Amino acid sequence: MKTQKVTGFALLAGAGLLSLSLATGAWAADINKLVDACTNCHERDGASHDPNMPIIGGYSEPYLISSLTAYKKKTRTCPEIEYLHGDKKVKLTDMCRIAKTLSEADIKKLAQYYASKKFRRANQDFDPELAKKGQLIHERDCEKCHSQAGSVASDDSGILAGQWTPYLRHQLLAFYTEKRKLADKMKPKFDKLDKTEMEAVLNYYASFK
Repeated sequence: MKTQKVTGFALLAGAGLLSLSLATGAWAADINKLVDACTNCHERDGASHDPNMPIIGGYSEPYLISSLTAYKKKTRTCPEIEYLHGDKKVKLTDMCRIAKTLSEADIKKLAQYYASKKFRRANQDFDPELAKKGQLIHERDCEKCHSQAGSVASDDSGILAGQWTPYLRHQLLAFYTEKRKLADKMKPKFDKLDKTEMEAVLNYYASFK
């Protein structure tokens, strides 16, 4: 009787491990398929080398979920951008077109995947003098929500330090022209910035390597 019980427990444990293994394998296959669809633009692990494509590996899970959901619902602007196709930029797409095919479960899986990666800062040129001015502006107006120069993912506000300047400039322009909605707490501070100050802030973020 004791042998039968031990054998039964062993069979149950083995079945449980097999089920877990199958489920893990299915999840891995599923997430790989989803990530493959993102890789043409953002590259593997979200470490984009294209200045017009944001580096997304290392963003927080809540921020990624919020962004992808906004694209899916078209509450965030979706400009058409060229993306890599093989070794050439020959295709046009936009994030609304991509996100509309994602389920809530897909969005959560992608957010978890990219949040687990390291944010790899862009290596780009910047003007040291403008960067100094930008630091003062950031500390005055932005540090409260984008702490440590916008380098802390857990702020759930994206990552600014080391992000591609052309991408950030495009986002600032979208705010400036009201094509992208500003958060209520951000709007009063953003509205008082002129374009020269925006460039200074962009140079400050670009100074992080």
